[in-house]
Amino acid sequence: MNNVDAILQSGLTAVAAAADLVELEQVKARYLGKSGELTELLKQLGKLPAEERKAAGATINVAKQAFEAAHKQRLDQLNAAKLEAQLAAEALDVTLPGRGSNGGGLHPVALTLERIAGLFRTMGFEVADGPEIETDFYNFQALNIPENHPARAMADTFYVEGGDVLRTHTSPIQARFMMSNQPPIKIVAPGRVYRVDSDATHSPMFHQMEGLWVEEGVSFADLKAVVTDFLRRFFERDDLQVRFRPSFFPFTEPSAEIDVLGERGWLEVGGCGMVHPNVLRNVNIDPEKYTGFAFGIGLDRFAMLRYGVNDLRLFFENDLNFLRQFN
Repeated sequence: MNNVDAILQSGLTAVAAAADLVELEQVKARYLGKSGELTELLKQLGKLPAEERKAAGATINVAKQAFEAAHKQRLDQLNAAKLEAQLAAEALDVTLPGRGSNGGGLHPVALTLERIAGLFRTMGFEVADGPEIETDFYNFQALNIPENHPARAMADTFYVEGGDVLRTHTSPIQARFMMSNQPPIKIVAPGRVYRVDSDATHSPMFHQMEGLWVEEGVSFADLKAVVTDFLRRFFERDDLQVRFRPSFFPFTEPSAEIDVLGERGWLEVGGCGMVHPNVLRNVNIDPEKYTGFAFGIGLDRFAMLRYGVNDLRLFFENDLNFLRQFN
């Protein structure tokens, strides 16, 4: 107990000499840590005679308080010095001339989406939306895709916890809309979709827009008229040749691929067909009374065609030199 003053003076000297916050905390641990010098003195109080214990405890507490006060003062000094150095390093000369600012712009895929949605709005379609994490029912079952269909394979679909999936197309938006609305239904459904695929013309995340028209008396002739009118307006060519090739999709019957004639020949731009009666039944719409058609296009593909981009990956690499071309 005769060493209290010597230990305190040693501690105050070490605190004052601490050059940074790390060293200061090391000093604190040396004197007030679990095995610190002042802490050890407190542990020894129990060994003293009862008549000496009170006075010794008071002496040690005074020393401890003096050390803590010195520590706090040095801590404030070091923090102030650190802040001052940071402010000096980050100082700005407000008298320098401005560097100007570059205005941002929409992404080319977003520009394409807005243009296509606008064209369909003029034809009476409204824009619908839905979740990107979908249930098996809306992504597959409601769309007449049986459990053993190749589209369900792990190689094509991202599965998430609980049996849900990252939607593989925007068709679930159509199914959800039909489930909660009765005909007439006339919507387009744009959004991000996900499939296990990646190369110069494919991405594991890409964008689609699908369309749906369900009403009494809707026919394949209506489908051809709407799609052809849209394509000619999008590409701004009244003489654009469009053809429909027979194909197969589980949710439409009959089904067709959509091609347009370009400078290098026929180019596939989408798929379409009459809504399968099973799909209508799955969403509680009477297929004996109502018919409908659906179509789907790739927004990224249409952006590539519109802007002359030959590599899909350019859209998602965040290269500002590339993206500023579309401002």
